[in-house]
Amino acid sequence: MPTDPSPSAPATEPAEAPFLALLAADAPAEDYERPVLRARAEGAAPGRLAALEQAKRQALRIRTELEGRRRREAELSALYATAHDLAGLRDLDAVLRAIVRRARSLLGTEVAYLTLNDPAADDTYMRVTDGSVSARFQQLRLGMGEGLGGLVAQTARPYVTDSYFHDERFRHTGTIDAGVRDEGLVAILGVPLMLGSGVIGVLFAADRRERVFEPGQIALLAAHAAHAAVALDTARLLAETRKALTELEAANEIIRDRSAVIERASDVHDRLTELVLRGGGVRDVAAAVAEVLHGEVEFTEPADTPADALDRSRADGHAVRAGADWVAAVSAGGEVLGALVLRGHPALDPVDQRTLERAAVVTSLLLLARRTAGEAEQRVRGELLDDLLDAAGRDPRLLRERAARVGADLDAPQVVLAARVDAPEGPDAAGDRRRLWSAASHLAATRHGLAAVRDGGAVLLLPLGPDGDPARQARETAARLGAALHVPVTVGASAPVPAPAGRPAAVTDAYAEARRCREALRVLGRAGQGAAAADFGFLGLLLADSRDVDGFVRRTLGVVADYDARRGTELLRTLRAYFACGMSPGRTKDALHVHVNTVAQRLERVGRLLGPDWQSPARALELQLALRLHQLSSAVGHGTERWPRGGRGGGAGETEE
Repeated sequence: MPTDPSPSAPATEPAEAPFLALLAADAPAEDYERPVLRARAEGAAPGRLAALEQAKRQALRIRTELEGRRRREAELSALYATAHDLAGLRDLDAVLRAIVRRARSLLGTEVAYLTLNDPAADDTYMRVTDGSVSARFQQLRLGMGEGLGGLVAQTARPYVTDSYFHDERFRHTGTIDAGVRDEGLVAILGVPLMLGSGVIGVLFAADRRERVFEPGQIALLAAHAAHAAVALDTARLLAETRKALTELEAANEIIRDRSAVIERASDVHDRLTELVLRGGGVRDVAAAVAEVLHGEVEFTEPADTPADALDRSRADGHAVRAGADWVAAVSAGGEVLGALVLRGHPALDPVDQRTLERAAVVTSLLLLARRTAGEAEQRVRGELLDDLLDAAGRDPRLLRERAARVGADLDAPQVVLAARVDAPEGPDAAGDRRRLWSAASHLAATRHGLAAVRDGGAVLLLPLGPDGDPARQARETAARLGAALHVPVTVGASAPVPAPAGRPAAVTDAYAEARRCREALRVLGRAGQGAAAADFGFLGLLLADSRDVDGFVRRTLGVVADYDARRGTELLRTLRAYFACGMSPGRTKDALHVHVNTVAQRLERVGRLLGPDWQSPARALELQLALRLHQLSSAVGHGTERWPRGGRGGGAGETEE
């Protein structure tokens, strides 16, 4: 309803009065014509009408100025609010939405939106919209240089169109036009988002009807676009700062981890150095590394290590995974000595892996040092045994001193063992002999004995065992050397040598006897076994240097003679008659003048004493030779020999009747 602040104003009232009332009431522009029309209707004088016209024009100018100031105040308020949002920027999307929403409100448009360039995809995409109703429009992606936005981006200047579809200043595309048509837009204003001298996007305000955008509105949208660019740049800087902080935190964490790992590596280095200096062994190295790496570390022989992992580790010089374990080859000069195996550590830090590899190197050095020391000791042992074998006139005192340096006692009973590899001569025969020498030297060192290379084999001088049985030592030595070489090793043993230091020549004779026993085993088809002269029966008389006839007779017939002496029986006489009668019980009873049943009972008793094989050809030959030697010995001694208990009984024992 029109406003009339003074419907009955007197004619003498100042011409400005009614217009001041209209300004105070913020009346619309059309109401400013009413005071002039009223004065004409009342027949006012021309002067009065002229004054009213002039006052009206001044009032309208003032009204326009006030509206501009209010608009600028609102714009400044919006810009201030936007700046405030930027100052407390937390969410970039929220700030951009606020900018677009305020631009739409201030310009009084139906739609406002903002697009950003995507250099990676070489196009532009819709970032924020306000007032949009079309999903297709909200998801538009535009090629660079297409549509109104392309023109703004190319020129870096604002562009406005009153009727989008009739404007030929920019390149239309089917995609863009379809999206604009879906949204129903007609008048569009676009201003660039500038970052430095480059355009990063466009801020738009649009109506669904034709409209002319005033310069002030263009400037206002440009100011909002500048704020949007600042927001984007600030968000970028914040994102980069956050990323840098995150990376710094990650780097700091890595540095802390690396520091801890380096400290562990330094710790294990110090420990390994200390171990080497104080003469520690392989087990000490494994224990130190296990403590530092918080796992179980074990040194394994090549045969006990996964072959594939061992080969890979040796080839590239690094520790490698083997299931849940890590394997670091311990090698020197192309020879694999073993491996350090870290158990149950599927994930291993590179520095820890390097620690394990360094420990493997230290282990190889320790093994080489031990081997060098062992080889030096082996040479000393070998040279001492060579002197015993070759130089019978050596000073016993010097021999004892040299033996004491390697832990041998040449005043204690010893046994000489001759060992030889019994495998077909092949391309690795020399290697077999080297391995035999190494194994024999190791055995001599562990038994406080001596070893040397002789006649294509090895000779050992070892302390006599607690049971005093050289034959048992020969068998045990053959078994140990054969297991170490994985080929048959034949070993012959001598009779005990009481005190080699006092009688070096006895060692030479004992070695000859041991060789004869070893060769007898090979001739008899018993390669890979060990034996002494006593194991060969009457052949032992030929093999042994001592020609121990009484010993042979005791071993062969002792249990029978002991039985006769104890029970007053005539088993030896019956046995002699039995063999003399061609092993015929009938002729034997005639020769002895006893009943045949008596002969059978006596022979049964003999079988129990000597064992079930006593009538086999080889055993019968031994028994007949022993009977003849016993008879000769008794004749020479002019009486019946007294036999000690404990001769070889063949498993029958000494049962009483």
